Amino acid sequence: MLAIKVENLIKRYGAITALKGISFSVKPGELFALLGPNGAGKTTTIRILCGLTRPTEGKAFFYEIDVFKRPLQAKKMVGLVPQAINLDLELTLKENLLIHGLLFGLSHEQIRKRSEKLLRFAELWERANVKVKTLSGGMRRRLLIIRALLHEPRILFLDEPTVGLDPHIRRKLWGLIKSIQQKGTTILLTTHYIEEAEFLADRVAFIDAGRLVALDTPQALIKQLGEYAVDLVRGTELETRFFPSREDAEEFTLKLSQKVESVILRRVNLEDAFVHFTGRKV
Repeated sequence: MLAIKVENLIKRYGAITALKGISFSVKPGELFALLGPNGAGKTTTIRILCGLTRPTEGKAFFYEIDVFKRPLQAKKMVGLVPQAINLDLELTLKENLLIHGLLFGLSHEQIRKRSEKLLRFAELWERANVKVKTLSGGMRRRLLIIRALLHEPRILFLDEPTVGLDPHIRRKLWGLIKSIQQKGTTILLTTHYIEEAEFLADRVAFIDAGRLVALDTPQALIKQLGEYAVDLVRGTELETRFFPSREDAEEFTLKLSQKVESVILRRVNLEDAFVHFTGRKV
């Protein structure tokens, strides 16, 4: 049984086709990332799967439950961190979490224990009883994230979850996401942060202009190019060559006959793979 199965998902807005027949599946307990630039179709995919937007064509299933035919049952399985911050600004942090927990059928004791644990982790515990409108943008983002985790969903959708977070909190969040996954939660992450997808994901799908252009583990996508890269700067032009070993890359640099302003030897990364498959940077 698959946790998520998407078949030929298409979404049109008038003359614009945002999704052009996307298909993929996610295994139970897997962390699956959609990686792509703004406007690629990542958020549209999330909105359709969470029941916020109707598809033009296609099917989707959560643990064999038809998402479009049985939306209420499907929605009970998921937690969502949207890009937009949709908290109640006039309520306190605890009150926002309380309402969310009650909507998902948690007891007051469950809400109290989980809220304290998550607020402490996000370094918001000292502000638990203040109104959300007094928080900075980064603090609101942290509250939004832990709210989605409160009811411990079977499937967690994270749409650009670390936008606005400082590096320290972002990396702490990565640890929390991995710990949630290790308990068996299936996670679908959308991001345009290369290092986030490379660190977190079991598999990555590159999405560009509404199409999936590549799908595999981060390591396998990188390996298709090689182990090492050499960046050559000639005036305003940057050229990158890929090699199977460091020795091959070093031999190439020694044999350079053309004048270059800069030569950089480094390991191949996931951004190199994205550029290779899409022709542009994230």
